[in-house]
Amino acid sequence: MSLVAVAILVAAFAPPTIVAPSGMQWIPAGEFVMGSTDSLARPDEAPKHRVRVDGFWMDTTEVTNAQFRAFVEATGYKTVAERPVDWEELKKQVPEGTPKPADDVLVPGSLVFTPPRADAPAGDHFDWWAWTPGANWRHPQGPASSIEGKDLLPVVQVAHEDALAYCVWAKKRLPTEAEWEFAARGGLAEKKNSWGDEPVDAKRCNTWQGAFPRTNSKDDGFERAAPVKSFPANGYGLFDMAGNVWEWCADLYAPDAYAQRLEGHSADAAFVAVNPRGPTKSNDPRNPHAPESRVHRGGSFLCNDSYCASYRPSARMAAPPDTGLEHLGFRCAKDGAKDGAKDGVTPAAVEPSRLPSQ
Repeated sequence: MSLVAVAILVAAFAPPTIVAPSGMQWIPAGEFVMGSTDSLARPDEAPKHRVRVDGFWMDTTEVTNAQFRAFVEATGYKTVAERPVDWEELKKQVPEGTPKPADDVLVPGSLVFTPPRADAPAGDHFDWWAWTPGANWRHPQGPASSIEGKDLLPVVQVAHEDALAYCVWAKKRLPTEAEWEFAARGGLAEKKNSWGDEPVDAKRCNTWQGAFPRTNSKDDGFERAAPVKSFPANGYGLFDMAGNVWEWCADLYAPDAYAQRLEGHSADAAFVAVNPRGPTKSNDPRNPHAPESRVHRGGSFLCNDSYCASYRPSARMAAPPDTGLEHLGFRCAKDGAKDGAKDGVTPAAVEPSRLPSQ
């Protein structure tokens, strides 16, 4: 047999060449303990339980302003915060009988962090956020703000619907909550944080230093969001899986999601949940009037141990899918296999077949 024929045969039976998606890291299949009962953990992080996820690709960084701009320029997409407010939809999320606000209030906008004065009572989170007309991904803190020259900052003020639309365009998807936590742990499956058991500090991630929510000493160099890759990557080569901005996941939120998952298995020490998808119905006490809430993970530049410690990989939060916030963005995942190996192909997470209405 000629060398040419041999080469043809070898090529025919060789595994296909897998090209790593640009800007993504391979997260190998693995098993870990999901959740936490740490002193900083909240009730919705329990009970701890074993989970296995198949291998998948994950964006190395949060989706940036530059990446989201490319999507908008290619599609003409308008985010939820840029569209006219539909009172018929909005009133489904407020107590029954709430009167319709004035027309000059029902204008496009989003929520912006507004810290109380240093001498003012701390109050609660309703005092820290202001509905701001004109706030959107191009103007994260309102019309006077801009993302010009800030291409490497994570895009924010994007609703869950907006993140899904970007995923469809990029031929990716949002990670499940289990995938996100596994990836955030960076191979340190039993540790409290993505870097180990050591407490958070200004060199590890972008969080709030000082007296939250009044004064931020900016020991980490940033008052609000930081450009991606400003802090060290975790063990899987992923940046900003702790702090900076929250990241949307695919799952519906319920505070007892883990208890639901373990129903009928709590006495089985060998039970492992494989590629869990979250509950089939949403239940969010923080947003009781919203038809549903979606999970977001990772904490943000507002994380402080005096209020929350959501830079921890097990920390959970949620919001209605039409909500945009100044500290909420996303990153994408993608199915596939590394180097042709059958490391498991995760079925696609919740993802629309087309772009949502623009």
